[in-house]
Formats: sequence, C-alpha cells, structure tokens
Amino acid sequence: MARVTVEDCLTNVDNRFELVMLATKRARQIAVQGAEPLVAEENDKPTVLALREIAENLVTPTTMAAQEEAARAEQY
Repeated sequence: MARVTVEDCLTNVDNRFELVMLATKRARQIAVQGAEPLVAEENDKPTVLALREIAENLVTPTTMAAQEEAARAEQY
C-alpha cells in the first residue's frame, strides 16, 4: 500500500475522531515504547505505520483496548 487514505482506515473504524485516537496510541507504541510494527516498515514514520496497520485491519479499537487492559494488569 503506497498511500494510506482516511477512507481506507474508516472502513475499520467508526469515525474520524476514533481513528485519530487509535492511530495516535499505536504510533506512540511504535515510536516510544518500541512495539514492533505489524506491517513492513518501508522507511515510514510511526504515524504512517499505525495508519497502515489500521487500514489493513491489524489494529482495531477492540485489539487496542485489549492490549491496554493487559498492560494495566501487568503493572499491578
């Protein structure tokens, strides 16, 4: 996938606001927390990687919520 469009991502996310929040969280995981991208990096920035993952339905609000819950449980 050369370019990621909002429309590509909105097929997997309910609205633009949720898309922005989901992409932000995933991009931070990749950039700051060192999470491995689920797509080929192709010299892309973390934000683009996050959007590509969302467009390919590899990251969804449900999977992100499950990851956050697991991380919280790990802390305690």
